[in-house]
Amino acid sequence: MLVSKEQEIVDAAIASRRSIRAFLPTPVARKDIERILEVSARAPSGTNIQPWKVTVLTGQAKDKLAEAVLAVHNDPALAKQHVEEYPYYPREWTSPYIERRRKVGLDLYSLLGLERDNKAGMHAQFGRNYRFFDAPVGLIFTIDRVLEQGSWLDYGMFLENIMVAARGRGLDTCPQAAFTPYHRVIAEHLQLPPTEMLVCGMALGYADPDKIENTLVTAREPVASFVRFME
Repeated sequence: MLVSKEQEIVDAAIASRRSIRAFLPTPVARKDIERILEVSARAPSGTNIQPWKVTVLTGQAKDKLAEAVLAVHNDPALAKQHVEEYPYYPREWTSPYIERRRKVGLDLYSLLGLERDNKAGMHAQFGRNYRFFDAPVGLIFTIDRVLEQGSWLDYGMFLENIMVAARGRGLDTCPQAAFTPYHRVIAEHLQLPPTEMLVCGMALGYADPDKIENTLVTAREPVASFVRFME
């Protein structure tokens, strides 16, 4: 089957999406951010309820949120008082998921030269999440609490659209569940209404090609391992 130019472009945008953990300071034009969000909002949602809400942070607004979250993250006593509102990861890890999780962590920290016993270094690296890995744009996603699991599925398609639309413009992203334990800090800082719940954050910008962590390419299982065809 011949592959059209349109297919190649879409496939390339999807396949080149990676979680980037070091960004250049190069600004992203507001019109580009708006267009990315506009086209991404074409994501499907049950009965077209469009559950997504987005706060776009740049400049001082982004820096102030980062400082507020890091102040808690770097204080062990305070950090213990903050937990996520929803379980992003399984409460009990089983195979093959635990092996995949361990591998990506090991691969990343090995690239950065961080040994397992270097707790301070790993903590500092994880803390870079809260600066959006120095990306010029930070996105915070929220959802109305009245909405149920189906809307969260819809939300995932919206998030993926953002990441693919960004790649189509030569931009990169990093979706960040790391923000979820500090939802109270974020809600207070951004003056979110109590009816809204934090979903995740996302860094958006231009990848720094000279940073070793950006060479990480995570493995994917072959189609035959997770698909069955029935005729």
